[in-house]
Amino acid sequence: MHLSVCSWSLRPASPADLADKVLACGLSAVQLALDPIRSWEWRPDEAASLLRARGIRISSGMMATHAEDYSTLATIMATGGIRPDEHWDLNLRNAEACAVIAARYGLSLVTFHAGFLPHDAADEERGRMLDRLRQIALVFAARNVGVALETGQEDAETLLAALHGVNESLPARAKIGVNFDPANMILYGMGDPVEALKKLLPHVRQVHIKDAVPASVPGSWGSEVRLGDGSVDWPGFFAVLASAGRTIPMVIEREAGEARTEDVLHAASVIRGYRG
Repeated sequence: MHLSVCSWSLRPASPADLADKVLACGLSAVQLALDPIRSWEWRPDEAASLLRARGIRISSGMMATHAEDYSTLATIMATGGIRPDEHWDLNLRNAEACAVIAARYGLSLVTFHAGFLPHDAADEERGRMLDRLRQIALVFAARNVGVALETGQEDAETLLAALHGVNESLPARAKIGVNFDPANMILYGMGDPVEALKKLLPHVRQVHIKDAVPASVPGSWGSEVRLGDGSVDWPGFFAVLASAGRTIPMVIEREAGEARTEDVLHAASVIRGYRG
């Protein structure tokens, strides 16, 4: 079973602290946030060599975009991903730097949030965002690294249409995939996670294992909870994953609560109970 933990879930102060926390979770692989390395908060060689020396594999990378504001659904819609025009040049430069790091680490996949993709194919902003996604995909493909989009900001049908719109003009090595996060579908109020997974499954390259309950007030955030305490139908979710006929890497993500190590340990136990 290919099981990792998101580095940002553990809120590490350093590569050494990250290694300690990954091992405390009983795991030996991590999806690594690349931006602390890109910004030289962490030295690239030190981070990779230390993790390797501790027996921890970097399973994939994650790239953030500039100045995202998750305060409300309205603020993240305005500021999230590659949507803001004023940050596009910087986000493209950061993507180029992250692609260099990913290639240096031998990674085959980097995930990121595209931001809210307009549903209407005639929307000019949608066209701009798809063009930006093509540019980012080609930046990573030039270094033999694939990219996948986080789910949640749009429903499965909108994301499928966007993937078709982007991928039809990209070479096979650059085609964009999906990092499927069932909790995000609930947090953003974008549909049933299991039904969405069925529709997106051919494009899924990685999944984030996270749970949530829906918002009590329409238009507001849902709430992330410990795995098994939320609304995700985990038996149904794992049944759909098993139907893929291929191994899809799983990464535990926990972005709420103060007992991160304990919650990741619990999540790993739950997952192993379903997957063996």
